[in-house]
Order: sequence, then structure tokens, then C-alpha cells
Amino acid sequence: MFVRNASWKWAVGLTAAMTVVSGCGAGSRVAEGGGGEQVSCEVEVPEGDTTVNVLAYNSSAIDPFTNTMVSSCTQDGLTVKHDPIDFAGQVQRTQATLAGDTGTFDIVETYGFVIPTYAAEGKLMPLDDLFAKYEEQYDLDGLNQQMLDTMSYEGTLYALPMQAQVFTMAYREDIFEDLGLEAPTTFAELREAAETIQQAGVMEHPVALPWLASSDIVTAYDAALGSLGTDFVDHEARRANFDTPVAAQAFEELESLLPYMDPQVTTFDQPAVQQQMYNGDAAISIMFSGRMTDLTDPDNSQYADRIGFAAPPAVEEGGKQYSALSVDGWSIPANTEVDPDLLFQLMAVSVGQEASEAAVPAAYPAREGVVTSENSPYADAANDAISNAPATEPYPYTSLISNEITPMVAGVLTGNTEPQEATRRMQDAAERILQDTR
Repeated sequence: MFVRNASWKWAVGLTAAMTVVSGCGAGSRVAEGGGGEQVSCEVEVPEGDTTVNVLAYNSSAIDPFTNTMVSSCTQDGLTVKHDPIDFAGQVQRTQATLAGDTGTFDIVETYGFVIPTYAAEGKLMPLDDLFAKYEEQYDLDGLNQQMLDTMSYEGTLYALPMQAQVFTMAYREDIFEDLGLEAPTTFAELREAAETIQQAGVMEHPVALPWLASSDIVTAYDAALGSLGTDFVDHEARRANFDTPVAAQAFEELESLLPYMDPQVTTFDQPAVQQQMYNGDAAISIMFSGRMTDLTDPDNSQYADRIGFAAPPAVEEGGKQYSALSVDGWSIPANTEVDPDLLFQLMAVSVGQEASEAAVPAAYPAREGVVTSENSPYADAANDAISNAPATEPYPYTSLISNEITPMVAGVLTGNTEPQEATRRMQDAAERILQDTR
């Protein structure tokens, strides 16, 4: 399952809690207008002046695709416009633009986790006909089928995938080598490595994870639960799983990492974790792969040449990885007044072969075979993580449950709620949502 830093809940309004999974969250080191490839964009422009407003948050993994669309497709009679914004701002604007009969934005960056919710509510335009129409022209058969499936709901495509992000572990190779450590493959090994680093006096808080209480924390809990082989919901029985022993065990495993992390960890989003690695305040981090290339940039950190990458560890030996997989893509709001054919072509241009190759290593493009160990320092780690990522949960209620239980998960990991009380409340909340979405 994947939970991206919080969820979108249309029934009661959308919190600004989502970060991440986008790559999720603010903190891009790619300037607006930069980081994108200038490619051919031969589209038929309608008579008169047309402005296409694109909504996409800024991050090193998203910016190359956004900037390619803006710089390549703006031409006489057509202006493609994108204003810099962080993830929380995108969440708020997405809610606003999809809520009315007409919206402010014509192309919206979204991801697989929320596609079922949007699609079920008729907020997004189905893309199957447009995909078939332009498949040959834009070589769309080169897009990864698994990612296309992730951007679909009940067999209908609702977003054109641009790139994937998966939990990836980054660690200080120099410290590990000095202390005779190997990249941990289980939580037990992670704790052992962290304790060794602490006892050697290298650093006080060697582990850095994005556990922001208003958002990322539910992604962490979901990753731990998924690593133990359990989803939020038994979908066949349509019953929540928070009253199971595994739900409590997931909390115990996460709490076991607290002695090795900054006491303020529940205030840290992904950019804050990056900063810990930049500053040399942490030796091990687990974030979305879209954050990895920033760690290797010498303009960001004096430790840029000392970073190694690996797939995330499993909570228990022999189990699934502590992982989350997100596929980002472009959707067309159902309420746009701009020609959908034009919008789809702009999207297709930005995920073309040339543009996708130029996005590496900042991103893991949706095109098959683009990311290799020759062009990306974290390719092997990301490929391992993607191949072992848990299956998605393509149901409209998944995001609603995630949003509802976020403060309950945060209560446990901030020490304000006992796990038994939290799981009881989580079960009740999830069961109500399942009942309401029948």
C-alpha cells in the first residue's frame, strides 16, 4: 500500500497536511524555468491567445517535467504558465480548482494514491481516448505499464505518468566504512548500526526519517504495517485491520527507532531530513527517491561525495521492505475550459523520451529503461525498492482513512496516546468511512 504523507478528504475539506510522499513536500533546489529539457512541441494552437495554467509543486523530481512543458510549449498564441508552489499550497489549490463548475488550473500534477478518489467523484477527465489518439505520435507505448495501471481507476486512465518515487535509503558510506558497518536490511540491523554510531561518538542522532506529525507520519506507519504484510483494510472482507496484533506491532517497531532520532522528529518533513544529511547531523535516512539526487550535489553539502544508497530495510527479516511507492503524473481537471486535445499533447511532450532522459538523475521517469546505474547514483537502490514495493490500494476510501487516522498515529509517536487507545480509535474511524463509502 502507499500513503503519501496524508490524504485528500473532499467530504470535510482538505487539510494542508499532505507532504509525501509526494518526493513530496517543498524544498526543491531546481530554480523555476531551469532543470527542464528544451524539446520539440509542435501542437496546433487554437485561434486567439490561449493560456494553460499548470499546477505542480516544486521538487527536484517534478521540476524537470514542469519546466520542459513550460519552456518548450510556450509559443505564439500559447502561454504555458506555472507558478512556484510548495506541496501544501498545491493541496489547497487542487481542492479549490476541482471544487467548482470551472477551475483555475488546466493541468494538475497528481499521483496514483488519490486517483481513485478523484475519479470516483468525477473530478478528472478520462484519458483513454486521448491516449489512443496520440499513442503513436508521442510514443506512449514506451511508458511503463505498471505506472499506467497505477494512474487508472476501474480500468480507465486518469493521469499520464511522468515519474515514480519510492522509499530509498541514503547513508554515509565513510562512517559505515570506518565502523565496519553494512547497509542495514532489517530494522534490527538499523538499530544496531545506529547504536554503533552513537557509541562511537560520531553523532547523537544518526537516523533521520520524515515523520512530520501532520502528514508524513501516516506514511511511515503505513510503510511499517505494509512491511509486516498488512494493509489498512482487508479489501475482500471490507474490514479495517487496525484491531489486529500487527497494527500494534507496527507502532512498536517505529517507536524502537526513536532513541536514534532527533527528539523533534515529528516536526521533520523531507526537506528537513535532507538538511540533516547536508549538515552531517544524520548518517542514515529513508525518503522518497526524488530527494536522493540533492544529497549528491556538492553545492548542497560537503558530504555529497560520501553518500551511498540502498533499498530500505524490512521491519522483520524475511518480510517486505519498509517502503512506499508513488507514481506522479499529469491529469486534466474535468472542469477545464481549455481544449483537452491540446492539454494532453502538452502533457505527452513533457514525458517524451528526450525530456525523460534529461530528468535523470533528479527523477525516476515513467519511460521504460531510462534509469540505469550509469546515469543515476541511486538507480540500483531505487530499482530494488520498486521491484519489492508493496501493492497499491486503489480504492476511494484509502485516502479518506489515511487522512482520518493521521492525528491518531501522531499521538502515539509523540507520546501522547497509548497504542491500544490509538488503534481502537483508528479501527472505529476506518469502519465508519468504509460504511459511508459503500
